Amino acid sequence: QREREREAAGMTPQSVFLVFVVGVVAVVLLPGATTGTQHLVGDYEGWRPGFDYNAWARGRVFRVGDTLVFKYPKGKHNVYKVTGPEFMGCTVPVNTYPFASGQDVITLAAEGRKWYICGVAGHCQMGQKLVITVFPSQAEPPSPAEGELPLTPAPAPAPADHGC
Repeated sequence: QREREREAAGMTPQSVFLVFVVGVVAVVLLPGATTGTQHLVGDYEGWRPGFDYNAWARGRVFRVGDTLVFKYPKGKHNVYKVTGPEFMGCTVPVNTYPFASGQDVITLAAEGRKWYICGVAGHCQMGQKLVITVFPSQAEPPSPAEGELPLTPAPAPAPADHGC
């Protein structure tokens, strides 16, 4: 009786197996797609003039697949992705639209140097600019730090010999 109910609901042994296989594949593949780090630019200070974004970026590692989140009051600032010379001169690129939502999320899709500025007059000159270096994504998990124990199970204890 139950077997007929399962088959009527489309739950044949083959479909249950297929759902299991799809689940296993999702568990194996999806974590790699979502392992990027989200970097809140400026942390609690957000994206504003007068903040030292070089100091903020120092010591952080940016990798392909990570995201930068620029938070600021919408309408007061924006974010332009620029070239090195545009960054140095605080030059807004021609024929380019800025990110301007107030909560801009930019995915780091390629390795190399990346430059960002605020295009509002005078803001870049007051330090509202960021330069980072993006490294390759990590293909394998990092090895344990020195002094840490790896997460491997301990060997099973030997059977006790009670004089038998």
